[in-house]
Amino acid sequence: MMLKDRRYLVLFAVAFVNFLGGTIVLPTLPLYAQRNFGAQPQQISLLLASYFIAQFLAAPLLGRLSDKYGRLPVLLVSQIGTVLSFVMMAAAQDFNVLLLARVLDGITGGNLIVAQAYVTDITPKEKRTQGLGIIFMAFGLGYILGPAVGGIVSAFSGDHMPFVVGASVTAFTVALTWIFLDESLPKEKRQQRADEGRARMSVSEITGNRSLLIILVIGFAAQFCIAIIQSTIALFAAAELFPGETNQQVNLGVGLMLTSIGLGQVITQVFFLRPALKRFGEHRLVVYGDILRGLGMMSIAMFASPWLVGGVSLLFMAIASGLMMPSLQGLATMSVREEINGGALGVYNAATSLGLIMGTGLGGSMFDIGHRVPFLIAGGVMLMTVIPAMYLMRRRDPSPGATVVPVTTPGH
Repeated sequence: MMLKDRRYLVLFAVAFVNFLGGTIVLPTLPLYAQRNFGAQPQQISLLLASYFIAQFLAAPLLGRLSDKYGRLPVLLVSQIGTVLSFVMMAAAQDFNVLLLARVLDGITGGNLIVAQAYVTDITPKEKRTQGLGIIFMAFGLGYILGPAVGGIVSAFSGDHMPFVVGASVTAFTVALTWIFLDESLPKEKRQQRADEGRARMSVSEITGNRSLLIILVIGFAAQFCIAIIQSTIALFAAAELFPGETNQQVNLGVGLMLTSIGLGQVITQVFFLRPALKRFGEHRLVVYGDILRGLGMMSIAMFASPWLVGGVSLLFMAIASGLMMPSLQGLATMSVREEINGGALGVYNAATSLGLIMGTGLGGSMFDIGHRVPFLIAGGVMLMTVIPAMYLMRRRDPSPGATVVPVTTPGH
């Protein structure tokens, strides 16, 4: 098992803390801004969106820097930046400082991109998607524990403490990284890239790579749809699934429903991804994941029971995400030259961050039209991505210089 390798364990810890820190503060951040700084709804929306905007702008740059200068220094610096952002949020005396800290958190949140690039360096191509799946397992665990930890800590220790906890656990992963990780790109290879200038991913290498463009479109749409769901599921639950219940009961119910996403992610990475890759290959898993995710999203609009939404709709979405998203990332790295893997991941994550920004911004407007509209639109868009995913499966021709991993047929 990959986690027996200490490098994968450290990278798992980095990704887990990244998601844990984000989800620890996410449930309390809007209330923190409102209670301490009198933030209005528009300011809170800006505060939440600023993270994704900053990550969208910074992710490609961090990916390219890690290609050129090595993974380890960029990983360490970006994690230290995350620690500083949590400290700034805990110590903020006005809203502008809180917003600045959130922007810094988004910029340095690109350490996840560098961790993924590190995985591609140390993992054989035939196991790359499985290696990237470790990151998604970390996401699942973070999604399970983060909201609960944040709620408990803030309830017993005050609004500031979730940020202190986030800073502390991130500082711990800085120490783990420094002690246990070696540079995954040898010095001679970095020097060769610097001499040849090949570590930079040009615009023409993106626009001229049809396979990569398709992957970017699917990744954008996938996160656009999930952002619509995330920005409206609590409103839908309060209006349709828990009518007449108290705010405390609604919050508890939504938290329990969302926990199924984390559970589904972990179960998929531990039990399903490896055999599914062996049987179907990355391209087919993207197609199957698109279909399952789309149906799961649309089914939310069909159910009136929180048990069915949490136990069927959100669980199906989580399983689909656990199968298709690591596969998409693996295909992104295999669609370009080996020396610009980090750049490809940066561009990919920029596309998904843009999807998160747009989906978060439009979800509320869709909900105003009708309570079930966001889920029908998100599911419909997700099902539409089956078309480019099937084209990608038939094409399977990355750019010159990249190595193609053939799609295995069922039973082989």
